[in-house]
Amino acid sequence: MIEIRNLSIDLGEFSLKNINLTIGDREYFVILGPTGAGKTIIIECIAGLHRIKQGEIWIDGNNATRLAPEERCTGYVPQDYVLFPFLNVADNIAFGLRQAKYPKTQTVEKVKSLSNLMGISHLLNRDTRSLSGGEKQRVALARALALSPKVLLLDEPLSSLDLQTSKYLRMELRRIHKELGVATLHITHNQMEAEEVADRIGILNMGKLEQVGKPDEVFFHPENEIVSDFIGAPNILNCDSCRTIGHGIAEVTCDGMCIILPHDGGRIQKIALFPRDIYISDVQPPGPQVNRFKGTITNIKSSGATARIEVRVSGNTLQTEMPRDIFEDMDLTVGKEAFLILKLRRIRTFEGKNSQ
Repeated sequence: MIEIRNLSIDLGEFSLKNINLTIGDREYFVILGPTGAGKTIIIECIAGLHRIKQGEIWIDGNNATRLAPEERCTGYVPQDYVLFPFLNVADNIAFGLRQAKYPKTQTVEKVKSLSNLMGISHLLNRDTRSLSGGEKQRVALARALALSPKVLLLDEPLSSLDLQTSKYLRMELRRIHKELGVATLHITHNQMEAEEVADRIGILNMGKLEQVGKPDEVFFHPENEIVSDFIGAPNILNCDSCRTIGHGIAEVTCDGMCIILPHDGGRIQKIALFPRDIYISDVQPPGPQVNRFKGTITNIKSSGATARIEVRVSGNTLQTEMPRDIFEDMDLTVGKEAFLILKLRRIRTFEGKNSQ
């Protein structure tokens, strides 16, 4: 496991402020935050790339604060992968093993097993400069895992990949983690990425750890406005009742609003929907009356290219969002009626600890 105790560091433009964090054995932990929050500094401190004057880093029960990087039993994949262009794929994976003077037969076997795990056996003789982004990421992961580290550190591992490759490799990261069980710290600015891979998430902002919890805990119970704003200030509604009305479909009642949503689990306690996923109109739109509501506009905020409109529906106040140019073409003013459509497939659910 990894334990960070009272870590503070000031590197001028970037800093950390009294970070305390424990990452458990076999846990997949993600630090999520905007660019400039200090995410990479945390990974670099654990890897031993910064001199720490205030605070401590413990790895697997040992104080690693003053240890050299090679003494820390960590595998580190930097954001740009840093593969050796003068070595082929097999030699990149084997590099650390050869530096540590592993026997040749053991090195060959390790390269074989890791290339099989990563699905890159067919690439072993390839020049790394000819690889795609996804292939480079797999090679970098194999190289980081070659020395059987106790901790795996991933610095924005999917940021340079296209959406389709990134989504696929999120699943692959979880598969590899489940198979190897190594404690993993993964940093990203992508909320969807964090939610799909993490056992727990830490929200970092301006060098301060604002909240730590399971993905649903952070999303449905943000501890402060900074966290809420970062995840998109979702509309969170408490559900008074929940009933199944068909295979994979449920109806919940939230303070007078009856909402239909896809669901196969237990009793839903809360639902959430981002403002951008609520359609608003000044006239009643045609179509079936599913998840459609009429309310009264209570507030309007314009900021840059976006307009946010608050609408009171039954006992709930919902925030909607639209491009400012579209808003200006509509007759939406405070006190007027507005019509809302909740996008069914965008509704998120929280069952809570006591769901049946």
